[in-house]
Amino acid sequence: MTLVLVIFFLYCGMKIVPMYIEFYSVKSALKGIASSSEQATASKDQIRVFFDRRLNMSYAEYVRAQKNALRFERNNNGRLMVVEYERREPLFLNLDIVGKFRAEQLLPGAGAGD
Repeated sequence: MTLVLVIFFLYCGMKIVPMYIEFYSVKSALKGIASSSEQATASKDQIRVFFDRRLNMSYAEYVRAQKNALRFERNNNGRLMVVEYERREPLFLNLDIVGKFRAEQLLPGAGAGD
């Protein structure tokens, strides 16, 4: 019985861990863009291209497939890059593991595409 439980939790981990690795890749891409000097004069479309390139390097294919994953919001401090998505992974039979992720990063300075 203990072995069955261990195998079950390992199997769940094999489904969950890749979702979080991809989420941390998204957060890393957002931080990298915000710290880049290119973003200060880049338009929203150029920032989307930078984001797509960074995701391509980290093999974050699920988020790359979402066409409008990256959006921009305004707050009191300036412009925010926001990536919000939901990911489902089949577990077994008709049970799924659902992860809801939201990452945001403040863009320092005002870009040309405001």
